[in-house]
Amino acid sequence: MATSLIRRAMSMTSRLPSSTATPAWRLVAERLHASEAEAQKVEPKATGSANMKTFQIYRWNPDDPSKPQLQDYKIDLKECGPMVLDALIKIKNEVDPSLTFRRSCREGICGSCAMNINGCNGLACLTKIESGPSETTITPLPHMFVIKDLVVDMTNFYNQYKSIEPWLKRKNPPPTAGKEIPQSKKDRAKLDGMYECILCACCSTSCPSYWWNPESYLGPAALLHANRWISDSRDEYTKERLEAINDEFKLYRCHTILNCARACPKGLNPGKQITHIKQLQLTGGA
Repeated sequence: MATSLIRRAMSMTSRLPSSTATPAWRLVAERLHASEAEAQKVEPKATGSANMKTFQIYRWNPDDPSKPQLQDYKIDLKECGPMVLDALIKIKNEVDPSLTFRRSCREGICGSCAMNINGCNGLACLTKIESGPSETTITPLPHMFVIKDLVVDMTNFYNQYKSIEPWLKRKNPPPTAGKEIPQSKKDRAKLDGMYECILCACCSTSCPSYWWNPESYLGPAALLHANRWISDSRDEYTKERLEAINDEFKLYRCHTILNCARACPKGLNPGKQITHIKQLQLTGGA
């Protein structure tokens, strides 16, 4: 609309005699026309030296009998996003489409992109690429069976989560039929620090006890969720839940090393929740 008005004004002033055309009008129209032309110009991108970064990525293909290896990839960080997941996506899209890893939300919510980055478990979507010339080493979550490259088998982890029955269990119907079960703000606050868990397995795979006893020790993530339901005022199976995990291996393999708290990308403390379960075992759930 504005463009057509400017052009119409310019054509009208060009047809008017020089004595009739107002110099101020002509000046305004010419300035508007010049501004439009300048706005349509595309500024060339500033060019500079590339900022190359080397990523050493764990590679293993079950269809290839060769041993796992670390493969180097070099990318320009000036043409890449700031997170490790951005680098992985760039490598897969532009360098090596055979690279395999899990990803989904890119917001630290789904937990899909959990992996070991420079020796620390974390989410690739929340881990910034370290500046400097040193290489970034990316490997699968430790002490897990590798399916391919950075993808690990989560079957045992999910089975342990399922074993603690992570759902609300009641012996009596709700106070009001067909309505939600009420809960005070104080009781609701007891669930903080537990319900936020996204089951990424960063905590469990950083725990030495879980490395040594993955089939029998439930691990930090499953026990954190067990305490989440034990602590829920709406649940009526507290005693049964405590009895189900009161086992030398299921619960008491935790030695409060607290690698789990350091590894959690959500800032949770599974070790604290496990300690709470142990205290309840001593007091009979009171």
